[in-house]
Amino acid sequence: MINLFQPQVGAEELEAVAGVFRDRWLGHGPRTKAFEAAFAEHLGVAAEHVVFINSATSGLFLATEALDLRDGDEVVLPSLSFLAAANAILGTGGRPVFCDVDPRTLNPTLEDIETVLTERTRAVVVLHYGGYPGDIVRIAARCHELGITLIEDAACSVDSRVDGRAVGTFGDLAMWSFDAMKVLVTGDGGMIYVKDAEQAARIRRLAYHGLAQSSGFGHAKVSSRWWEMDIPEPGRRVIGNDLTAAIGSVQLRRLPDMVTRRKEIVDLYDRELVSLDGVLTPPPLPAGHASTYYFYWVQMDPAIRDAVAGDLLADDIYTTFRYAPLHKVPAYAPVEGPVPGLPGSDWASDRTLCLPLHPGLSDADVLTVVASFRKAVAARSAEARQDSPAKDIR
Repeated sequence: MINLFQPQVGAEELEAVAGVFRDRWLGHGPRTKAFEAAFAEHLGVAAEHVVFINSATSGLFLATEALDLRDGDEVVLPSLSFLAAANAILGTGGRPVFCDVDPRTLNPTLEDIETVLTERTRAVVVLHYGGYPGDIVRIAARCHELGITLIEDAACSVDSRVDGRAVGTFGDLAMWSFDAMKVLVTGDGGMIYVKDAEQAARIRRLAYHGLAQSSGFGHAKVSSRWWEMDIPEPGRRVIGNDLTAAIGSVQLRRLPDMVTRRKEIVDLYDRELVSLDGVLTPPPLPAGHASTYYFYWVQMDPAIRDAVAGDLLADDIYTTFRYAPLHKVPAYAPVEGPVPGLPGSDWASDRTLCLPLHPGLSDADVLTVVASFRKAVAARSAEARQDSPAKDIR
């Protein structure tokens, strides 16, 4: 099976884990702090502004909880987002309001967001689709102008940049995912960035039960009654640990090489597929934009998309579409009135398919995917032409 995603771990990560075992401290400790410091340097920010946590989903919940949402408060997000963002908004007292996206980049533009802003908008959550930064510069400037909190869901964008500035540092809060399907993996894990220093300290407390002190052992050095707890406000336990941080530190060192290989695969797909009739490949990045290349997506006639995916699966090639449009999910439907029409999201969700993309793919693997995809598109397009005139999606 040629997988859509596949973690790249090996001897270095195994030795890092062995070192944790030898030191016999698996929980939150010195390796966690070292990973936070290294990741902060990668972003170009101070270490106290980042917190290693157990998932990007936890980061979304922490970020929306920090908004202190009240009934009626709205948080705008693109419909083509991972469901964790909508769950976090609902779970912390807000109301998700879905905006449209550009059908080709699958990222929201500033105009898409402005269309749904109201006086009740407290925050905007932006997903950088597939690692492509999108319209983040203009969106960040407008949110700052309006006093609206900007949260960057940078789960797929661990090495994406605009003019050298790391994606995730344009907004007020951001989170990255290190789960087993991401670019930088720790098994489970994530990082949250908080621009405001006071808010960052609060997030750090909320990530560990709301405790003002991080551990009883550490507190014993400064207090004669170290077992007593100081909890300014209740939190939850979503911190990372030294075991996963040790893996993450190795992965961070390997990140440039992994992203370079991902780009090579993207370039190979582009060369092989750009001239395929009836198929669109990802649009080129704007000047100054750098991607992590998490997704490689192709777009085709909706009459054949699902059948093409099935044909590839029959050839042991796993593809998928991410992310299903949330404005069509009943759990997130508006309290009253019809489900809003989002033409860009609808167009993209009917036509888009993500092809395998990870550094473990050889050029031969990529060409196998290309050959299977070309064959499937040709066969299914011929079938579709028998039923209706050909459509040009360009």
